[in-house]
Amino acid sequence: MNKNGLHSRDRERKVGNWVFYVSSFFFISFFLAPMVVGNGEIPELNNGRANAFDFATEDGLWSNGNTNSNSTFAWTELDPYTGFIYAFGDLNCHNKPERSIMINENQMPVCTRDVGIFFGLAVGGFWFSRKGYNRWTVKDTCLSLLPDKWMIGTYKSNRRTVMWLLCGVALCLPLIIDGFTQLLTSYESNNITRPITGVGFGIGLGVLISASYSARSKFFKSAAQVALPGGMKFRLVEEE
Repeated sequence: MNKNGLHSRDRERKVGNWVFYVSSFFFISFFLAPMVVGNGEIPELNNGRANAFDFATEDGLWSNGNTNSNSTFAWTELDPYTGFIYAFGDLNCHNKPERSIMINENQMPVCTRDVGIFFGLAVGGFWFSRKGYNRWTVKDTCLSLLPDKWMIGTYKSNRRTVMWLLCGVALCLPLIIDGFTQLLTSYESNNITRPITGVGFGIGLGVLISASYSARSKFFKSAAQVALPGGMKFRLVEEE
């Protein structure tokens, strides 16, 4: 019997592993893609925008990043693997060269913050695959990563939501502070701070995604079957 009251945690292991594998694929590819193409083949990607294609073609539609640029770039002209990775970066990242790393004299597909986020996603998925348990709700499934002996007081006082939010804030706050300080003041983050703050956010996101796909009430006969820290039961069950 597992600590959540069920005999199997196969779903939690599979979901966590999928988050780990997909995130690791992208994380490794961010470094590998610039090495696959020729030396200096990919220039500095200026004028890029997040959530938009700016470097799909050299001119015309989806080529905003090449406007008024000394050198042009189009990921549609690369091999399928490298093109896919740079397309992913083009859509999801601003691609500012001063916030990115050059490898093989080629700019990486994403900025250093995104590199940290995807590393954190992989860590979060791996952590959940080993320690996460389905406990009916998403927040209780997230909190299952913490040792039960640490959570007895939280469950006795029914402060699960507060603890869940505090954990999320603790992981995301460094990125929020760094990002908004950079946005609202003359402060400019660097390529050491940016990936470090991204890691915490990525871990939290990886755990949340894993918990969201693992928290399923259908595996329990009722809420009373859910084993919580300190022998606690959900408040609704106690009232009934």
